[in-house]
Amino acid sequence: MTTREAENAAAEPELAAAITSRFLFVDVAAQRAIQLRRGARLRLTAADGRHLPHKLERAAMEEVRLQLIQYKIPALPGSPGTSDD
Repeated sequence: MTTREAENAAAEPELAAAITSRFLFVDVAAQRAIQLRRGARLRLTAADGRHLPHKLERAAMEEVRLQLIQYKIPALPGSPGTSDD
């Protein structure tokens, strides 16, 4: 891998898994909106000719839709692999 390829790979974030549940989408976008309200940097760019949303909630939803936000689903208590002790 050349230096330029390494720089490009570092510049492009790894895409998150697609969200198929509208409930999970809302939860992830709400948590991202909270992060943005607290001062997190926006991951959207206007480089593609898109206009950036003015409201942070809309920006959070767009980031989630474009799979720019990584998320984890916590294990449920009592599910295999968790201890209830």
